[in-house]
Amino acid sequence: MWVEHTRSPREPPSVEILRVNQPNRTSVWDMETLLAELRSALGDSGVLTDADVTASYQRDMMPLAPHGSPSAVVFPLNTEQVQAVVRACARHRVPIVPRGAGSGLSGAANAVDGCVVLVTTKMDAIVEIDADNRLAVVEPGVINLDLRGAVEKHGLFYPPDPSSYDWCTIGGNLSTNAGGLCCVKYGVTTDSVLGLEVVLADGEVLRTGRRTVKGVAGYDLTKLFIGSEGTLGVITRATLALKPLPQAPATLVAAFSSTATAGAAVSRIVREGLVPSLMEIMDRTSIEAVEQYLKTELGAGPGCAALLICQSDAGGEQARHELQQIETICAEADLVYATHDVNEGRDLLTARRAVLTALEVYGSWLTDDVCVPRTRIAELIQGCEDVSKEVDLKIAVVGHAGDGNMHPTIVYDPTDADQFARAQKAFDDILAIGLALGGTVTGEHGIGKIKREWLAKEIGPVGLRVHRDIKRALDPENLFNPGSMFSL
Repeated sequence: MWVEHTRSPREPPSVEILRVNQPNRTSVWDMETLLAELRSALGDSGVLTDADVTASYQRDMMPLAPHGSPSAVVFPLNTEQVQAVVRACARHRVPIVPRGAGSGLSGAANAVDGCVVLVTTKMDAIVEIDADNRLAVVEPGVINLDLRGAVEKHGLFYPPDPSSYDWCTIGGNLSTNAGGLCCVKYGVTTDSVLGLEVVLADGEVLRTGRRTVKGVAGYDLTKLFIGSEGTLGVITRATLALKPLPQAPATLVAAFSSTATAGAAVSRIVREGLVPSLMEIMDRTSIEAVEQYLKTELGAGPGCAALLICQSDAGGEQARHELQQIETICAEADLVYATHDVNEGRDLLTARRAVLTALEVYGSWLTDDVCVPRTRIAELIQGCEDVSKEVDLKIAVVGHAGDGNMHPTIVYDPTDADQFARAQKAFDDILAIGLALGGTVTGEHGIGKIKREWLAKEIGPVGLRVHRDIKRALDPENLFNPGSMFSL
């Protein structure tokens, strides 16, 4: 199976079509047979084929990633129905693209022509909350924020918090190994997963992992599937590790007149061994966009080049001491403000989470996702400023300073072919800068269908061969999400 990227002359320059070419392409008659089998397994309401409806399931939130048109969109309600879909599609050699809420930013859930998009949002049960063992068992359609709210009633906490945590699903988080604002202290999604239930390409159910705190029996198959972007199987259940509910956070903001000074402060915070529960950075463009969008001032001042936002959820005197140490490190900032008021802290985080939406004031956006050593954040921001001048497009940089994961975001007009080309160049140039600084081309969004060539550059030919060997071993017919991450 191979993947062809084309662009229809009637499509805007930001849209590409992803077609999957198979040696034995499914005939119209076979497709009608497949649809009948799917309806028999899921019911008529569980299978959508109207092109006007299925069009909304063609792509995720990454505007430049190629996509195709699915033959059907299906909504299984349980593991058994997922098995039925997988077996039916395997018999008819029709690709399956697993999908959550569609909040992804790499095209990892984008349809290919003729595929079946398998949407897991209706598998939304919190099956179990075991407070004594601090774990939860959930289906993939559970919304991240809903899980947080449910376990909070038991005095527990589910740490992963992507910026779209109020609508993204656990299944999508698992598929891309999503991160978020709390990664500096609590890690990414994989750090909170104990085990999985996965439907494989032959329709069999694989159960990985454990319910215990420790366990080293066999290969770590759980981590193999996390971040695999639906290319190896369909996750239908997850056993998640929970933390004790942290204290209400105290918040500190520091405004710097240069990104270099802000970067030096981040490096020292890390070097001093401080681990705040959150450490975010916003550049000048991000600050201006948010202030205009929210119609409020963040207090950074007109000369602010970078705003650092830190939180401590240690509580009481320990939180005060932690923020005092960070304040001392930020002595060269033009302004430092600390608050223990939860609402004030929430407002500051609202501003941070609103950056991408705020940038729509200027035009459409294309967000990048590079992670560099924390000592080189300032160099990345400066590199993005240089790229912005070169391509003559606005680029805002915001990200997780605590772990070096930055999100340079390019603003452009998608109807202008020249701006489209310059935005693509900027996107690639930023990835090249990230690699040159000793980083990675994705810290949390995934490779998807937009960074396949960059995965090859990062991991090299041997790494790519091993990826392909694993894919062929688990999915020999390339049934799951063909064309995502890499081609066979």
